[in-house]
Amino acid sequence: TQTYIMAATGTGIAPFRSFLRRLFGEANPAQKNFQGLAWLFLGVANKDALLYDEEFQVYLRQNPDKMRLDYALSREGPLNKKGGKMYIQDKVEEYADEVFDALDKGAHIYFCGLKGMMPGIQDMLKDVCKAKGLDFEEYLEGIKKKGQWHVEVY
Repeated sequence: TQTYIMAATGTGIAPFRSFLRRLFGEANPAQKNFQGLAWLFLGVANKDALLYDEEFQVYLRQNPDKMRLDYALSREGPLNKKGGKMYIQDKVEEYADEVFDALDKGAHIYFCGLKGMMPGIQDMLKDVCKAKGLDFEEYLEGIKKKGQWHVEVY
């Protein structure tokens, strides 16, 4: 079983939409054989900007044990734990233990969207590593070396 963790902002959702469609929306060997977890984090300003939500909700209903979906709505919805706007890094941080556990078990993590999200993501990961007694640079180098870290930002 393989776990895929995907974090997107805005139009960075496009490659993940294709991936999820391949896993859950088409009758093909990938859909039939997939036994892992596809976990999508999407950060947008508000509900009106949730691209492909109806499609994702269908996949989620049809595959509740194989898909997770978490939205970070920066201009509406719940605040982050510090009382500020909920950005993608804040939503991922809410599940930091599960994310790190999945990475320790070989999960792949993908980031796609505006490059401005990466400093926040990396700062959050540094804080989580520190709290877990891990050296961030070593940890990141380790998952990169294993081919688990994938970044496509613009």
